[in-house]
Amino acid sequence: MIEERYKKRYKAGDTPWDIGKPDFNLIQTATTMDIKPCKALDIGCGTGNNSIWLSQKNFDVIGIDTSEIAIQKAIEEASKANVKCTFIVIDFLINKIEGGPFGFAFDRGCFHSLNSDEERKSFAENVAAYLEKDGLWLSIVGNADEQRDGPGPPQRTAKDIINSVEPYFEILSLVSSHFGSNRPNPPRAWVCLMRRRRFA
Repeated sequence: MIEERYKKRYKAGDTPWDIGKPDFNLIQTATTMDIKPCKALDIGCGTGNNSIWLSQKNFDVIGIDTSEIAIQKAIEEASKANVKCTFIVIDFLINKIEGGPFGFAFDRGCFHSLNSDEERKSFAENVAAYLEKDGLWLSIVGNADEQRDGPGPPQRTAKDIINSVEPYFEILSLVSSHFGSNRPNPPRAWVCLMRRRRFA
């Protein structure tokens, strides 16, 4: 199970994705696409860096993760930053999240951790169900265009993304970038901004 794997890695402190700051792709997209403050859902929020940044920009944020260790740290970090976020230990694909509908959903590396088109479709359908009409979803996804020798985030093609989200979302932009990272050579990423279809 993916959840169990993440829980183990948090326990072991093996969390290369936890960079101690918000991902620059979120900052860049929210700023250039002029995403207005609204209710926001940070799916797989980890230790809360992105939730905290959104909250500082006047979004009303709920951050969710399956790792109790990550959520505990997120609560501490939000308190240090003196911002109000709600953090909940919850499984996005199984449990009901209160507080919606949301105007904006964000995930950095959750959607791409699902291996089949069907699983990713279910994820996209679930995101759509939590969003208001015309709500936006920004997903940062490992990019399969990168030839890689060592370990790194799961890699998906542009086609993988389109096939999974198309029934529920209109893709507004799909840009090749890299993950915000503390590594000298950050892994490549797709930055995909989508709008919920009205009939989703």
